[in-house]
Amino acid sequence: MNFFSRQKSRIQSPSDTVRLLRENIGRLEAPPQGDSHRKATDDISRHMTAIKSAVVGEADQEPSTETVTQVANEVYAQDVMRLMVVHMEAFEFEARKDACTIINALLRRQIGTRLPTVEFLTNRPDTMFAALKQYSNAEIALNTGGVLKEMLRYEPLARILLYSEEFYTFPHFIETTTFGISCDAFANMKECLTKHKPMVAQYLDQHYDRFFKMYQTLILSSNYVTKRQSLKLLGEILLDRANYAIMTRFIADEANLKTMMNFLRDKSRNIQFEAFHVFKVFVANPSKPPQIASILRRNKERLLTFLKDFHNDKEGQLAGSCSDEKAFLITQIQQL
Repeated sequence: MNFFSRQKSRIQSPSDTVRLLRENIGRLEAPPQGDSHRKATDDISRHMTAIKSAVVGEADQEPSTETVTQVANEVYAQDVMRLMVVHMEAFEFEARKDACTIINALLRRQIGTRLPTVEFLTNRPDTMFAALKQYSNAEIALNTGGVLKEMLRYEPLARILLYSEEFYTFPHFIETTTFGISCDAFANMKECLTKHKPMVAQYLDQHYDRFFKMYQTLILSSNYVTKRQSLKLLGEILLDRANYAIMTRFIADEANLKTMMNFLRDKSRNIQFEAFHVFKVFVANPSKPPQIASILRRNKERLLTFLKDFHNDKEGQLAGSCSDEKAFLITQIQQL
């Protein structure tokens, strides 16, 4: 036998590695036979490590542009990003982290002014929707939540989510998951509502009734953290200059005023404080609708008594700001 005639094994190209990863993820979808799933997850971990090195480089070496392009094109062609998100629970711990690193690195990939991965996902938003849906999976929710956060940095993707039916699943994940996952889901909903201000203002104007009907469920939540976070975010949204038209519409609704006045009586001082920052917009409005002015007049004495004692124990800069705002509101209410 001529031992020298043995063919050398072919070195895998980056594209080959992506295809092998795709094949092994596919094996996870089939019923397990013997150790087939165990071998598939081992191979997935190995391929994931190689792909991560290709797209982010090593500790002392930048990735090759040509290699990144090969990997990216094959990832798009094989729909690997969506598959990584959908099947992440089956991956080993380090492979999950590698999958998130790969997706986030590809999202940041830029060619001139183009963002090829963002363009790809704009036409294939099912990957983003899958990341949101994984909030129901406590095992990987924070991994996929990190991927979703990176996606929402880009306006085309944030627009797709905001205008989708899937956006309205945020309250479910905020209300029904564990504390850490709930906070992560809320943070991504906030990112969606505050990152790209002109786009969000247009959305809120077009979908005002549906959005605030949904948001009402959050500020009336029985969960203290959800209620407080939602009130704080509501204040940020209303006081943002880009949302002026939304704010004027919100403070013309007497039901909204009554809700905030009820929160001023909440047993939690933090809830009172967040509600105060929304309530003050009603009072400061120089063109109060008759129904709003009427409610404030009827409650004039009680409001004055409440405001004089409100958060007098605050210290430092916060105390000065709160004191100035209280003095202004007291003057406005006295003049009613």
